[in-house]
Amino acid sequence: MRLVVGFLVFFGFATSALAVCEGTDLVAELPADQRTAIDAAVSEIPYAQGLFWQAERGDTRIIMFGTYHIRHELTDVHAAALTPHIAAADRAYFEMNRADKALAQSAFGSDPSLMFITQGPTLPDLLGDEDWQVFKAQMEARGFPVFMAAKMKPIWGSMMLGIGPCQARNGALNSEGIDITLARIAADNDVPDLSLEDWRTVMTLTDAYDMDEQIEMLRLSFPFADQADDLQYTLLQRYLSGEVALVWEFSRLLSVQDGGDAAAEEFDRFEELLLTRRNRAWVDLLLKETPGQTVFIAAGAAHFPGRNGVLYLLEQEGFEITALAFDP
Repeated sequence: MRLVVGFLVFFGFATSALAVCEGTDLVAELPADQRTAIDAAVSEIPYAQGLFWQAERGDTRIIMFGTYHIRHELTDVHAAALTPHIAAADRAYFEMNRADKALAQSAFGSDPSLMFITQGPTLPDLLGDEDWQVFKAQMEARGFPVFMAAKMKPIWGSMMLGIGPCQARNGALNSEGIDITLARIAADNDVPDLSLEDWRTVMTLTDAYDMDEQIEMLRLSFPFADQADDLQYTLLQRYLSGEVALVWEFSRLLSVQDGGDAAAEEFDRFEELLLTRRNRAWVDLLLKETPGQTVFIAAGAAHFPGRNGVLYLLEQEGFEITALAFDP
């Protein structure tokens, strides 16, 4: 399975704004039959279009914004537009609040085994010379030194190849995305910033895959590594248009079309780990902690659409879901 949705799990540090990376919209370039199939799939998905939502039940009001975790040219504009909604909330939830983000960053520094191979063969041996040379060249194009690329866990390597060289050169891997910006805005307005889950949840998602599975994922990432700038351009432009479900179905198409007989099943497995289980846990937490309050939530946009998405799960609990205008 090709992890073209790897951008969903990166963590950033503060730096200057990113330069704009241009590219080709690969959705627009799809053959007619593939685009028709994607559009048909999207038409069946609840809450497929939109970034800004409200869920109300009685005196409980939940305002939700679907984020794109990597900083982009409209990050500050979006943050400014969302500030009044955060300031009016009783509490604000993020996948990781500021304190947990700091813990996660500290964990990466103190426990290399979270991202790197610390025992046994490293990627030059696991991949073989030909594939290692491909991976090394791609990582060097993204600014990673050879010694770091050699020891990176394969599944993290797959995710890094999802970041285009242009984005990497312009700070995508060390820039502050909107999530932490909004958490700081909450603090500035005396609104508690809380986490939707334990910070270790995302850090340990990759533990579900053994080394052989991870190596296969990494190899399947190679054919599209040269198109990563176009992929990221496509995902960002479609995100900015609110086409969240289309982004996910496009990711599914790319992951499945060259991934072999088990690719569809593997994509479903990844979706279950990355989205479905976490969505259910988040909704359980909200039902427990937010009755009678107005709360703001910022989380990855892919968590909201679909029958296993946060919006539909809240609807099943009696919440009225409304799409809110967002045109900053």
